[in-house]
Parts: sequence; C-alpha cells; structure tokens
Amino acid sequence: MKLSSPIALVGVVLFMFSFGFFILPPIYAVLCEITGLNGKTAGQYQGEMVAADSNGRTITVQLIANRNDNLPWDFSPQHEVVELVLGEQLQTSFHVVNTYNTAVVAQAIPSVSPFEAAAYLHKIECFCFQHQPLEAGEEKSFPLVFFIDPELPEEIKKLTLSYTLFDITNAQTVGMLMPK
Repeated sequence: MKLSSPIALVGVVLFMFSFGFFILPPIYAVLCEITGLNGKTAGQYQGEMVAADSNGRTITVQLIANRNDNLPWDFSPQHEVVELVLGEQLQTSFHVVNTYNTAVVAQAIPSVSPFEAAAYLHKIECFCFQHQPLEAGEEKSFPLVFFIDPELPEEIKKLTLSYTLFDITNAQTVGMLMPK
C-alpha cells in the first residue's frame, strides 16, 4: 500500500498517536491485572482482617521512595526495611518535602516486587489513594498501613514495596494516573 498523499500520512500519524495514548494504556492495565505483571497493587483493602500467621512466619519488606525527575521533592520512607509477621498490620509513613517555590500536586504510584507478591499485599490506608497537594516548602508525613496475607507462598521471603511520585499539577488526564 502506497501512502503518498499528505492527508493519508497525517491520518496514519493521528491513528498511531490515538492508539498509543488512548487505547494501549487500558489494554496494558487489563493485561497487568490478569497476569499480575508490573507488580501493580490493588486499591484499598475492603475484606475482613486476617489473623496473624499462627507459626509466626515473618517476611522482610523493603520500602523504597522514588520520584519522577521533574519532581524534585525530598521523599523517603520512615523505615527502609521492616520485618513483620504475616497477617500483622504495620503502620509506617513516608516523609515528603516540597522543595519547589510553588504549590505542587503529586500522585504516588505503587509497585511490588516480586510481582507474585502483589496479590498478598493489602493496603488499609495509603497516601497513594489520593492526590497529594503540598504548598511551597511544606513538609508532610504520608501514612501507610498494610499487612501481608498469611497465604503468601512459602518461597517468598522478601518483598519490595516501591512508590514513585509524579507531578500531576498540570496534568490534563489526572484520572489516568490513579491506581486502582
């Protein structure tokens, strides 16, 4: 097929842009949800609380704070590594400072590694559920309360819970960044 007319070329470019921007992200989200790839976590835990592991089985959880390059905030976990009994709730926080000289709104996107563990991480309270506005120079402590389900496969002894902050102050499509 020969595309020589400028109108046809513009049409192809518009189709490719539309596919990449509007169609591909929902397909990717569904693929990640079905396969568990990308370590995407579920939204706020709505189930019943589970009892702590009767054998006292523990897991090491590494907490990591990242930020997008265009968001020069200070962002760090209260504890970088915690050890907890499966089924036991952990309450911790992430410290953040807006180093901009203007107000900024950020959104945290969580990720779990190994990705198989994502289904067993249950967040009861998480700063990633809402947008986080901070005034210039403002400091906050972002709360996180979670537990790891005792049904976690035996071979998983350590997991990493990572948050990346993105500047969404001027985002036109804020809804696309909200985690489920």
